[in-house]
Amino acid sequence: MDVMPQQPPESRQSDHAPPSSDPDDSPPQTSSLPGSEPPPDPDPAAPDDLPPVSLRTTLRRAAVGAVAAAVLVTGAVVSVPDDGKKVAPPAPGPVMRALTATNAGAPASLADLTALIGDRRNWVGTHPSDARSWAVLGSAYVEWGRRSGDVAYYGRAEQALRRSLDVQPGARGNTAAWVGLAALANARHDFVAAKKWGETVRARQPKDWTAYPVLIDAYNGLGQYTAAGRAVERFAALRSGVPALSRTAQWYRDEGRREDAQAIAQDAANRATTPAEKTDCLFRLGELAWERGKSEEAVAQYTAALRTDRAHPPSLAGRARALAALGRTDEAQRDYRAALSRRPSPAYMLELGELYESLGRDDDSRGQYTKLRRTLAQESGHGVDESLLLGRFEADHGDASRAVELLRAEWDRQHHSAAVADALGWALYRSGNSQSALTYAQQAADTGGGTALYAYHLGMIEQRRGNHGPARRHLEEALRTNPHFSPLDAPSAQEALDRPGPQEVPPAPEPTAPPNPPQQSQEPSEASPAQQGAATAAPAGTTGTTDTPAPPDSSAPGSR
Repeated sequence: MDVMPQQPPESRQSDHAPPSSDPDDSPPQTSSLPGSEPPPDPDPAAPDDLPPVSLRTTLRRAAVGAVAAAVLVTGAVVSVPDDGKKVAPPAPGPVMRALTATNAGAPASLADLTALIGDRRNWVGTHPSDARSWAVLGSAYVEWGRRSGDVAYYGRAEQALRRSLDVQPGARGNTAAWVGLAALANARHDFVAAKKWGETVRARQPKDWTAYPVLIDAYNGLGQYTAAGRAVERFAALRSGVPALSRTAQWYRDEGRREDAQAIAQDAANRATTPAEKTDCLFRLGELAWERGKSEEAVAQYTAALRTDRAHPPSLAGRARALAALGRTDEAQRDYRAALSRRPSPAYMLELGELYESLGRDDDSRGQYTKLRRTLAQESGHGVDESLLLGRFEADHGDASRAVELLRAEWDRQHHSAAVADALGWALYRSGNSQSALTYAQQAADTGGGTALYAYHLGMIEQRRGNHGPARRHLEEALRTNPHFSPLDAPSAQEALDRPGPQEVPPAPEPTAPPNPPQQSQEPSEASPAQQGAATAAPAGTTGTTDTPAPPDSSAPGSR
């Protein structure tokens, strides 16, 4: 009798694609060269096409299935197979490492995640009535799709999670599948659905820590920051350790408490034990340094993360951003291309396109923007809502009116985050409606944690409205927070500050008395009311311009 869990051979590489659906296929081989792309993954068979159940059972594999389900999504560590006999936990290896990581709420390496996916695919191929293993497989597909950028796995995740619920409904204890559906909804940017699934689990099992990470992401996506803070506190109370510290650091960052966020994030990095966990913590330290305008420190943190995982796409893209700020644009382009070879993220395409544009490489920038549009269309076909990123792109590089349509629809879906408010305000400004834009931009600046981009957008909108004092303060705030927050927008912020406002125009010199004043003075004639109004309507030295007032925006914050 086979007593070993089905695990692919161990590998030190972090860029493995999940195995194919054929249980007889060997795990895919990947190039060991930095920046090489993982081979394409064949489409797995739909659940209905999996092999029929086999009479042969394996106690060890049953244990892996039970432990995997319990560890990955509920944190339990005891399992009893169907025959009632207790069995030993799975042998050490990539599957067990993945289970151990997820048991702590920490990220598993992509190689170990690949092993877990392969093991569970093979298991459900002969045991299609194992609801727990279907939930594990679906949740692992979500994580793989999120971290690899291959959104095709979201459809496979939904199939597996729905199959799990068909076998055992959530109301009968299968809350693991509900948590998986919440994670899937977050990955697709459907935060309303994610909130529904997460709150359903929390209502039934308030002490199930797995509900809180998905709720935190959902609340942040909806702009419900008070609820997100409470969920962070509850998560930390239920599951102390590096994952809770990382979530707390992000919460502090979102609150604008950067020093607190830095201290907590550093503590998390010091406590991290696995390579994947260490990489994630160092990346977050790099992000915090970048947002504070400390580009050299950011490069150092991202580089440290890449020493742990040389193919970590977020760290490659983050280092590229910081290198560009330091004027090391050739190295920045190299890192962006390496990040895109690992994860074809539309956000990275936009950043690289804007870097090309800032360097005057218009053909290259247009090429990146074309790829971005194509990738966003593909992601939309897999159920991913990228209205926010597409709206931001259209506002700056395409059709601002289209951007307004996209972002208004996003706002109407209850996605009231600072990111959506900022993007909608900027799209309105770019389309000529700065009156409505101001309300959204102000909300983004108030709730966005002191982000340089939000301050820049607010300052530019205020300048258009003729509010030159507040405009100057916010533009200075943007450049003080991060002098190089964008290769295109940071120079625009400086140019706007260099333009003289009405308060900076030197006053006209006092008139001098004529050498021979007339002997008789004449009473000044009284100006008519119309003349007085004309004199006060156009003060001397006014150079700012304002839009024609637009009708009130019924969808603006505060009008709801």
